[in-house]
Amino acid sequence: MIHRNAILKTTSMLLAGILAGGILVLGAGAQSPTPTGTPAQAAKPSPAIGAPYRNQPPKMANRARAFYGLVWGVESLSVKAVESGEIIRFSFYVIDADKAKTLNDKSLEPALIVPEKGVKLVVPALEQVEFLRQMSTPVESKSYWMSFSNSGRLVRRGDRVNIVIGQFHADNLVVE
Repeated sequence: MIHRNAILKTTSMLLAGILAGGILVLGAGAQSPTPTGTPAQAAKPSPAIGAPYRNQPPKMANRARAFYGLVWGVESLSVKAVESGEIIRFSFYVIDADKAKTLNDKSLEPALIVPEKGVKLVVPALEQVEFLRQMSTPVESKSYWMSFSNSGRLVRRGDRVNIVIGQFHADNLVVE
């Protein structure tokens, strides 16, 4: 009789766990049940495992990645909030130096635009350092960066921004 009650209790816990989304906590000494359902359901990871979706920035589409590589000679475009959000750093990796010259052109003023907020950030010019960007001739297989002043912290992580440098436009980049 005791054995039968233990089986009924374990079965009811198992059913409650399945109905609650597959999360089941068993007491000490209990064996973990085998997954039920189709093999595809058993192979699907639980939503509780891993990092939450909201903390993972959306990845750039393959079409966009190919476009920036073929037309502008750059890839791995990223926008990050650094220095406690006071600076927004745009970085890129050069795969074709001739095509990427526009991004490091000294005569062009880069801008970071947040269309939803109506905000435009520029690269600050400091007295002793000059501009907070790299302006040397690009070299293949190297990463380059530029920093935009974000005083007032108007641009935050998760915002979608556009980078404009002359004819170069990188739209809908997510601030990490």
